[in-house]
Amino acid sequence: MSKKDSETKEFHAEVRQLLDIVIHSLYTDREIFIRELISNASDALEKLRMTQLTENKVFEGDLPIEVNITTDETAKTITIADYGIGMTRDELSENLGTIAHSGTKAFLEKSKDGAKPDVIGQFGVGFYSAYMVAERVEVYTRSWQEEGEHLRWESDGASGYTIDEVEGQKRGSRVVVHLKEEHEEFAKTERVRGIVERYSNFVGFPVHLNGERVNTVDALWLRSKKEITEEQYKEFYQFTAHAMDNPRYTMHFSADAPLAINALLFVPEENAERMGLGAQPPGVALYCRKVLIDSQPEGLLPEWLRFLRGVVDSEDLPLNISRESMQDTALVRKLSEVITKRFLKFLVKQSGDSPADYQKFYERFSRFLKEGIVASPVHQELLAGLLRFESSMTDSKEVTSLDGYLDRIKEGQEEIYFLVGSTRAVLEKGPYFEGFRARGLEVAFFTEAVDDYVLEGLREYKGKKLVAANRAGIELEDLPEEKGEESLSDEETEGLISWLNPALESRVARVDAGKRLVNHPMVALLPEDAPNAQMRAMMEAMGQGAPEMKAKLEINPRHPLIRQLAAIQEDQRDLATKVAAQLTDHALLAAGMEVNTAEIAEGMTDLLGELLD
Repeated sequence: MSKKDSETKEFHAEVRQLLDIVIHSLYTDREIFIRELISNASDALEKLRMTQLTENKVFEGDLPIEVNITTDETAKTITIADYGIGMTRDELSENLGTIAHSGTKAFLEKSKDGAKPDVIGQFGVGFYSAYMVAERVEVYTRSWQEEGEHLRWESDGASGYTIDEVEGQKRGSRVVVHLKEEHEEFAKTERVRGIVERYSNFVGFPVHLNGERVNTVDALWLRSKKEITEEQYKEFYQFTAHAMDNPRYTMHFSADAPLAINALLFVPEENAERMGLGAQPPGVALYCRKVLIDSQPEGLLPEWLRFLRGVVDSEDLPLNISRESMQDTALVRKLSEVITKRFLKFLVKQSGDSPADYQKFYERFSRFLKEGIVASPVHQELLAGLLRFESSMTDSKEVTSLDGYLDRIKEGQEEIYFLVGSTRAVLEKGPYFEGFRARGLEVAFFTEAVDDYVLEGLREYKGKKLVAANRAGIELEDLPEEKGEESLSDEETEGLISWLNPALESRVARVDAGKRLVNHPMVALLPEDAPNAQMRAMMEAMGQGAPEMKAKLEINPRHPLIRQLAAIQEDQRDLATKVAAQLTDHALLAAGMEVNTAEIAEGMTDLLGELLD
């Protein structure tokens, strides 16, 4: 081949500085240069395809629309070629002689109205990533116009670049990367195959490596849902998630506003963390026009959605620096918000369409939803609507929701009452529930240790305040007195309370007569603004120390023990003191307050001994 019309140009000082940043700082993984060059080739092919729609004649129009990669271990080169739109001499200087310059924007502005070509990748920064591994790079190119020159661009990425005319070029571009000795691995076929399969499996054109097609997996997320079978979804899930199970849920959607998004998300059949495998990394890969930006992007979705698997593709993402650094955090936050809200609304629909299937999902993944209630206030109401629990108005093992509670709520009731405990049976037999049951007020039963913390963070739902039924300050209506029911008189009640308050002042905040008890003699109520037992335990575990707190005691003037205590509190003060102490200990124990169980046992022994004597 002959050379003529050679010209050499120097990079400007600021361009050399930018190039140094690109080579040494921009990318963490040097293998990324292959993805960038494939993206540029795909960009050129897409531009050609659009040009063929508007131009009468394109030079060598029958050449295949594909990307070809060849490796040569002996010559220590990797070559990436396309039969795309190619470049003129001026375009070579503009596109490859200036860092971060791209002809893409200008090309789009010249396109016909209504046509939005699938332009991925940019020349500029992406192209120069090759110099992370190259000692020099050659680009052979010829424009789509028949009179186009046969050109070769060459540079070592330091001093400048040379453009020669070299006969024998076909339409398109061929990038030859001459590898540094320490990066010879990128001339090995299997090494390159792994990179292409990881980053460019879904490029819209065939990608061949040494004559064999590599990108054989279809980009399902860009196709219409009507075209895709359940079996195809299953195969795609297993491929992207490296899984053997079937997806429990599949959500496939596209949106044009506020961002252009195509997403295909899967919920696995099982929760790996529940199986004891520890916290899982993010499982939704981020693409831009079928080019992988990050297989495990931090911040794309909130951490509590880490169980999701699949792909999110947004053409609105910037394609140069953000491929590696995702610097445009405002855009990523918006993308996260849109996808998160869409997924939560998807779960709401699934829970209504098939409650039994949703309950199976909930049993395995509810911890993530509860984590989201605490971590993401903006999504709290949607997440709260997805909670499931038993309540005093449901049969055993039957679950309901907060919306179900609101459907049954009494007229004028402004609170949603709940209790947290080990089991429904324990909560139903405890002292806190009986007053609500007697009045026909529904109480939601939550039975996971984390529920205390979650509900503390939730506070309200659809304008109704969530109130723990074991809190002080709840005003309940009077119950009609049953015929023949014995009770302390107001004077006797006042006399007992006047003695109990100073007797128990070191243990409790105060003692009052209450309305909520029916079958229990005494109950300890947590102050309205006090941290619950779960919160106190967490604070202690974190070394913060829980604030000192005293409960309020309510006595039941109708209970036989309380009536007998009132009867002996003046004449048998020592015995009355021991009985009051035991009742208090058991009330505090039921409330999850700190008590000394050894002292309770010792006190019970003394009391029994005195009673037997």
